[in-house]
Amino acid sequence: MLDLNYVRENIDKVREALEARRADTTPLDDFTRADEERRRVISESDKLNAERNASSREIGALMKEGKKDEAEARRADVGRLKDRISELDQLRAQTETRMHDLLSTLPNVPHASVPVGSDESANTEVRRWGTAPQFSFEPKDHVDLGTELGILDLERATKIAAARFAILNGAGARLERALINFMLDVQTREHGYLETLPPFIVNRAALFGTGQLPKFETDLFKLEDPRELYLVPTAEVPVTNYHREEILDASQLPLKWVAYTPCFRSEAGSYGRDTRGVIRQHQFEKVELVKYSLPENSYEELEALTLDAETILQKLGLHYRVVTLSTGDIGFGSAKTYDIEVWLPSQNTFREISSCSNYEAFQARRAQIRFRRAGGAKPEFVHTLNGSGLAIGRTWIAVLENYQQEDGSVIVPEVLRPYVGMDRIVRQD
Repeated sequence: MLDLNYVRENIDKVREALEARRADTTPLDDFTRADEERRRVISESDKLNAERNASSREIGALMKEGKKDEAEARRADVGRLKDRISELDQLRAQTETRMHDLLSTLPNVPHASVPVGSDESANTEVRRWGTAPQFSFEPKDHVDLGTELGILDLERATKIAAARFAILNGAGARLERALINFMLDVQTREHGYLETLPPFIVNRAALFGTGQLPKFETDLFKLEDPRELYLVPTAEVPVTNYHREEILDASQLPLKWVAYTPCFRSEAGSYGRDTRGVIRQHQFEKVELVKYSLPENSYEELEALTLDAETILQKLGLHYRVVTLSTGDIGFGSAKTYDIEVWLPSQNTFREISSCSNYEAFQARRAQIRFRRAGGAKPEFVHTLNGSGLAIGRTWIAVLENYQQEDGSVIVPEVLRPYVGMDRIVRQD
């Protein structure tokens, strides 16, 4: 959430940022009107409080002079002033609540380095790694590969649950588990992240803290429970909220977590070819990287986090590129985002496998996550960052498609062989 005073004092800049995001500016107009009403209420309340204080002094003087009747009349006037001041206090509280609610619907202001554009066509490529594999045959997509190998069953998953669910069998399930363990091991052993296993169910406060609520409620799976609980859409939610409503010591920062969770998203709407296979599922798995940073270091931490995620693809030998998202493509709470896109031979293009973002103080302000510098300084909001390290299902797809062989088998990348227990995936009847 944006700072109220920042929005008030930089209204034109915020409006420009909303327009660059192609976001609705109506909440900003409503905020301005509410702010004007708040100022009017405060002005009237201050004036009436001054009158009440003056009247109270006059009553005291009249009582000393023995003018009891006049004093009582003045007390009646003071009572009316108090009633009106009470009304104004309630109105002020309502107006401030309205302003807070409006702020919760406003997206973050993009960092100055974010390219301006209306959609993903304005995203800018930062770098590439590796080369796309060359095949002497027509490469298959992951659905045909997985089905023919007997490791992917979409039909029975639909029978058991619904469309956009999948069942992985045999070596397919082992590959999925291997990817999870491999990613966790790399991030904890080589990059210094602390592994955490959070709840897979969260409350409304947690979802508000990371920005999924109130704006994106339709994207979530809500439980029929009076406590208003939801299935996690990403480990970002429980891990970022770990220190919600706490004040940390500056010496603790940066904090670096890595977490595995299943993720659950309604994925409303049609996504064309993405509905085929396991590219866009209602349930998928992910290893997530989360950081708390000092504000002055958060963009260095974003670069490091992105490189940490890239390391996984490098070790797997998968061709990828990194792009900076434009103002029209960036997420609601992010100030800057790098997308890592892996090469998929069947589509002859790069597809997103990770988004690495700096939210600056946007999430921390919503979740009240602060830190204090040495010497008893005033608490400040941390900067929060997160990124997929990586999306497991899409990495599974990339391994199958990039390492497929003409006979339909799939070579297991060398770094995964100790985890999978085989060097090649073949048809298992």
